[in-house]
Amino acid sequence: MKKSLLYTMLVMLLTVAFAPFAYAAPEAAAVDYTKAIVVGLSVFGAGFAIALGTIGTGLGMGNGLNGATNAVGRNPEAQGKVLLTMMVGLAMIESLAIYALVVALILLYANPLLKVIGA
Repeated sequence: MKKSLLYTMLVMLLTVAFAPFAYAAPEAAAVDYTKAIVVGLSVFGAGFAIALGTIGTGLGMGNGLNGATNAVGRNPEAQGKVLLTMMVGLAMIESLAIYALVVALILLYANPLLKVIGA
């Protein structure tokens, strides 16, 4: 686990570090690396948004399912009400992961920062 996390962080760092070279024009003497830096950091930010969004929602869903199964185990007659409340709660929690996905997609495909820098 620690090794894969280390490799992931290394790849993300190298992506941000070497992104300017991907957009560099070899024939231009004065190259502006601003767009490459913004794109590299946007990719890093999109990955970070998805990572935090899925970790948070996964923990929230696990906690909600734990409470629901404990409640049904204590009082099996209330299974219908507990199941309905649990499903509504899980749908609300899942919407947070969808919001994180939307933020990541905006950063990747409709990046407002590129409009700010004029690229």
